Amino acid sequence: MTAAVDELQRAIEATLFAAEEPMTVEALAGHLGGADPGDIREALRELAAFYEPRGIRLVERAKRWHFQTAPDLAHLLRREREQVRRLSRAATEVLAIVAYHEPVSRAEIESIRGVQTSSGTLDVLMEAGWVRAAGRREVPGRPVIYATTPEFLQHFGLESRRDLPGIDELRAAGLLDPVDDAYEAIAAGEDIASDTETPGQTPPST
Repeated sequence: MTAAVDELQRAIEATLFAAEEPMTVEALAGHLGGADPGDIREALRELAAFYEPRGIRLVERAKRWHFQTAPDLAHLLRREREQVRRLSRAATEVLAIVAYHEPVSRAEIESIRGVQTSSGTLDVLMEAGWVRAAGRREVPGRPVIYATTPEFLQHFGLESRRDLPGIDELRAAGLLDPVDDAYEAIAAGEDIASDTETPGQTPPST
């Protein structure tokens, strides 16, 4: 390892440690005075290998890099994480629909769920930073369409939407309700027979 690469790694570490949100290679290059993106990618790979066995990891999610707790130590922070992101059943269903079918309009979400969706539910997901308005569909009425965000991928440890779990994985992890398996219907694009819409609970600010 040359001294120049070592200094670049140190600069990247300091930048990512102080950053308020994950950063792309291009953002790092700009912040570091126009450093070569190729050099930054190589430095990031070496840093990721260095942190692999440690208590924190350097990971890439949605082409953005950040530090996170090692997966085997996540239980130490589970209680705080659950308090920060506690969603109602309705909000969880809507988030799953957006993730598996994006971009989708509110009408399409309601068609899949089989029940009306309150604007408050989408507001909760947007305030959490997991769902965003992604434009308008070019059909009569031009409805707003919704998609997930890089923060959604980051929070759930996904590099891209291709890493979303399948039905068998959800069931094996105990994430499917044994009574009605709502997620199975969501991922399959079927209607969900839900009796009522429960307004989402706004997550506490971090």
